Amino acid sequence: MANANVRVRFCPSPTGNPHVGLVRTALFNWAYARHSGGTMVFRIEDTDAARDSEESYLQLLDSLRWLGLDWDEGPEAGGPHAPYRQSQRMDIYKDVAEKLQAAGHAYHCYCTPLELEARRDAARAAGKPSGYDGKCRTLSAEQKAAYEAEGRESIVRFKMPDEPITFTDLVRGELTFTPDNVPDYGIVRANGAPLYTLVNPVDDALMEITHVLRGEDLLSSTPRQIALYKALIELGVAQQIPAFGHLPYVMGEGNKKLSKRDPQASLNIYRERGFLPEGLLNYLSLLGWSFSADQDVFSISEMIEKFDVADVNANPARFDLKKAEAINADHIRRLDVKAFTEACEPWLQAPHADWAPDDFDRAAWEAIAPYAQTRLTVLSDITANVDFLFRKEPVEDEASWTKAMKEGSDALLRTAREKLEAADWTSPESLKEAVLAAGEAHGLKLGKAQAPVRVAVTGRTVGLPLFESLQILGKERTLSRIDAALAKLAA
Repeated sequence: MANANVRVRFCPSPTGNPHVGLVRTALFNWAYARHSGGTMVFRIEDTDAARDSEESYLQLLDSLRWLGLDWDEGPEAGGPHAPYRQSQRMDIYKDVAEKLQAAGHAYHCYCTPLELEARRDAARAAGKPSGYDGKCRTLSAEQKAAYEAEGRESIVRFKMPDEPITFTDLVRGELTFTPDNVPDYGIVRANGAPLYTLVNPVDDALMEITHVLRGEDLLSSTPRQIALYKALIELGVAQQIPAFGHLPYVMGEGNKKLSKRDPQASLNIYRERGFLPEGLLNYLSLLGWSFSADQDVFSISEMIEKFDVADVNANPARFDLKKAEAINADHIRRLDVKAFTEACEPWLQAPHADWAPDDFDRAAWEAIAPYAQTRLTVLSDITANVDFLFRKEPVEDEASWTKAMKEGSDALLRTAREKLEAADWTSPESLKEAVLAAGEAHGLKLGKAQAPVRVAVTGRTVGLPLFESLQILGKERTLSRIDAALAKLAA
């Protein structure tokens, strides 16, 4: 249902390479904005100078562009709530933190890490919650002055209400958190730097975000943020508390949460292998959501039409590489031939291709592309499938040679050469009949007869349809390669 008032956000930190869990979050936010006719805000959470990098920031922008996940407000797009990088909004956070303290919603805490740890240990030993115990909540001016005279540094803590917090999660339904499980928490470091716990809700409030769709790992921070929102509304900083929806974990090998360290988590791997953006997004959308009970492959426009966060499943979703590849293969087959030939181009050039640029024959490529399109799982597969057309000699794959060149293969190849030389090279069917006849002359069926021919010509036991491949390669080059194989067998 269209609702132009919907405002969602995607707010990653620029640390390291983007991972597929992050992309899934971006996709669900983007699809919900596009489905509802609302606004997608792209915001960069770069307040951690030690971990954030400009390179990662540029990678994030490039990745979203490649995936086709555009944004209505944010870096490069601009918008009424600029700037959209938190590192450029520090004065805003400082002002809000001061207002929270002046209104009694936040206070300075002088406890040292050692004191906090000792009190936590004591609470655990007594079987009590081990969160912050509120020791500095009600310090007098004299007590604060005494701590400061000692040279103690202080952080700023937000004062949580002494009552349960209940909200309805868009994915998980009604949830309640009791005060003993949500203690007062830090919002500003001792050096004055604002923490995520402050900057994230403040930006959501000022940017008028209506729906926060994020990972399940952030669920425990939601009651803290709801309490902060109530304080911000009282101060006139926020207008409303957004609706929250916590997306299910993406699980990797061994039913463990997929982390940045898992090889299959990196977006760059899928891009480098030649996943289509549409194929990868189609698969990632199935990690917690479904298009229908009997359809796994669909276009992004079809997803937009049907997507609703209310249909997201709360159960963890397992990342299945085989299924991701199968869905990508379906999307490759859905391309028209022109789009397919253009999509494959990067893998027909250096560094992926080891033939000289002058040896690339565009007419031959365009002729064989329709046969290749039905065989690929990812676009990078194309290089090995068509290299025999552009290399001066076929690839030397000894395993394929050993498998195909059995005793008697030389006699078969001589007969096949003779039949092929006399065949009609305008017809793949004529070339098939030539090899079939050669096989019959040696008591072999077509499957056995064509294996030595395929390896002699392409270097591999598997590949594209053989007789169409021979026709496109041409008579002269085909016979020359059979001659080279015979010479190798004789040696």
